[in-house]
Amino acid sequence: MRTYMTNVFRRRLLTGAAGVAGLGMLGTLGFAQSGERVIKVVAKKFDYTPATIELAKGETVVLELISMDVTMGFNAPDFHVRTDIVPGKTASVRLTADKTGKFEFYCDVFCGDGHEDMGGVIVVT
Repeated sequence: MRTYMTNVFRRRLLTGAAGVAGLGMLGTLGFAQSGERVIKVVAKKFDYTPATIELAKGETVVLELISMDVTMGFNAPDFHVRTDIVPGKTASVRLTADKTGKFEFYCDVFCGDGHEDMGGVIVVT
């Protein structure tokens, strides 16, 4: 009887874990809508890679941001986009390039000496 109950518990546990994993994947896939480009951005003391993001006017992209070391921020005020980037998690933001020019983005969470130089540029043509 004990073995039967252990097997039932294991099956339920595995089924639940698979369901949670599946929902997590759907959430990630669901963020980027059809036709939107996904751009991966890596933040580490004290820079972003890539530091220049090139977009066409009218293009909507999803930025997937990850931190390699400490909690950081991503702020692109000209596009009203801001998020925290927590190590071990992917932060996703949608951005529509609705104007042309060069627009700065920067870390707005103090991440150590050198923080004030951590930034990049979004170039929209």
